[in-house]
Amino acid sequence: MYKVLTLNQISVKGLDRFPREQYELASEFAHPDAILLRSHKLSVDEIADTVACISRAAAGANNITIAECNRRGITVFNTPGATAN
Repeated sequence: MYKVLTLNQISVKGLDRFPREQYELASEFAHPDAILLRSHKLSVDEIADTVACISRAAAGANNITIAECNRRGITVFNTPGATAN
């Protein structure tokens, strides 16, 4: 089961798209597999060694330290239009 750390309030409609038999979602995890955020300014020390990817539920990724993620092999992506509705 994948552990997804959610930062900010992510829409329940969006979170419902994660099958609960495959994903565990919470705002606190010691060792998450992924991070899902919106406007939270993610600092380097918040990214656990277990994180494989970080997704921003919005356009852009200016609140994520891309250079550090590249150095650590962490995939970063965004979802333009995700917050439009």
